[in-house]
Amino acid sequence: MKIYLIRHGETTGDVEDRYGGDYDDCLSENGEKQVKELTEKLVDKDIEIVHHSPLIRAAQTAQEIGEKLGIGTEEVSDIRERNNYGELTGLTKKEATKNFPEEVEEIEAFPIYHKLPHSEEYYEFAKRVIDAFEKICEKEHESIAIVTHGGPIKAIFRELLGFEIEGLSDCAIIEIEHDEQGYEIIGMDGVKGITPN
Repeated sequence: MKIYLIRHGETTGDVEDRYGGDYDDCLSENGEKQVKELTEKLVDKDIEIVHHSPLIRAAQTAQEIGEKLGIGTEEVSDIRERNNYGELTGLTKKEATKNFPEEVEEIEAFPIYHKLPHSEEYYEFAKRVIDAFEKICEKEHESIAIVTHGGPIKAIFRELLGFEIEGLSDCAIIEIEHDEQGYEIIGMDGVKGITPN
């Protein structure tokens, strides 16, 4: 099976410099343009179905891909982004620094493994994402797309493939081959680099 692991386009929260995570924002105008360019890269990939996170930005990206390729989409709740920021979710970084300085310090000190009140613990998040990803990969398709977020993609690489990702851009595409031997990274577009962890 070929898997095209895709990050959604730029969001309104990116433009407004907000703490995202599971903040449910939409694609920005630039994000919509990025997604149109993304779909052109997928035209000849013989993708049969697009699985996607339920968050609006991922659903919008998946819908555009599905329409362009003339294929169906399927929402998968557990590949959604991590509730990474608890009470900071949706706040601009300026607002968060003013109102929650200790929490901002915690995020800066421990970007992955912080433990903010009301946020999702990293290893619970990673388990949720990996379980959902592996369940998708058990389905009988030759070629699929999975539209998700930076956090889940990085967790899949870190916990399942054994790599850390650097520089994951909007609408990045990572091509993975999956068979009974496991997973192999075939190609990357929009990724600065990967290093073994």
